[in-house]
Amino acid sequence: MSQSPSRRHQTLLVAIVLSLVIALPALAGTVPPKGTVVDPPKTLSDPPAPGQLIQPAELARVLADTTAQRPIVLHVGIKNFYTNGHIPGTPYVGPGSEPAGIASLKKALQKTPRQRAVVLYCGCCPWTDCPNVHPAYQAVREMGFKDVRVLYIAKNLAHDWIEKGLPTIKGER
Repeated sequence: MSQSPSRRHQTLLVAIVLSLVIALPALAGTVPPKGTVVDPPKTLSDPPAPGQLIQPAELARVLADTTAQRPIVLHVGIKNFYTNGHIPGTPYVGPGSEPAGIASLKKALQKTPRQRAVVLYCGCCPWTDCPNVHPAYQAVREMGFKDVRVLYIAKNLAHDWIEKGLPTIKGER
């Protein structure tokens, strides 16, 4: 069966684009010399599954329940977002996208029993795109914590927590 002229042009265009994607690094000189050992790209090998997300209203209920053990809730985002409004009782550990933030996170959890529940949040953007929450999540899992959850932020903390009237404080603590 013969392809229409427009379909042939689309196929040709896709082939050209793919060729450029493959060839551009070499043309730009970004391909390492032959024999150079290159670290694989950093990817999230263990992303949070849907069951490892916690909805804002659910977290607010858990935190309000004085009869249950409170999870450790940590802010792993940008300091400015933290001071503009954060969940009460949640320490700031630094951005999960930076080595210093991960080191601070590990230090904060160092003496914590590994069976303790941990909830991480940033709030700068949707959790799926957050540059801070994903590395923090992975670091906590690598520490041996099994009950690690990420606060489900669909848009940002202001929209999904603060504007909903959930408990919030401003400032350093």
